[in-house]
Amino acid sequence: MTERTFSILKPDATRRNITGKINAVIEGAGLRIVAQKRVKLTQAQAEKFYEVHKERPFYGELVSQMTAEPVVVQVLEGDNAVLKYREVMGATNPEQAAEGTIRKLFALSIGENSVHGSDSQDNAKIEIAQFFDDASIPG
Repeated sequence: MTERTFSILKPDATRRNITGKINAVIEGAGLRIVAQKRVKLTQAQAEKFYEVHKERPFYGELVSQMTAEPVVVQVLEGDNAVLKYREVMGATNPEQAAEGTIRKLFALSIGENSVHGSDSQDNAKIEIAQFFDDASIPG
């Protein structure tokens, strides 16, 4: 079933100018990038986006990391896109990520792990809506 998921190419990826390499892995896995834009997250946007982690010890560091440099937000489309993209991203800890996954190839650490992807269809809809309106996504 064709569905959409949300992706962020994080500041560690934009800073190192590897967004094209990451996009090639995404597309090579059979996902289509149907919308994409480069944005600089504000403190408020990052806090809202990661509010599910507010009580976690890494929340403050995560927010400051995500606002340090521009990010690339994307809408990906494909068969079982949420699950497929989670497989393509690899484990949060790059040392545990499978060969060929984005995090194995590009992540610097658990914190600077290059990409974010939605963890469910419901969250994908919520996350996409924070950055894109329906009119800005073709098809």
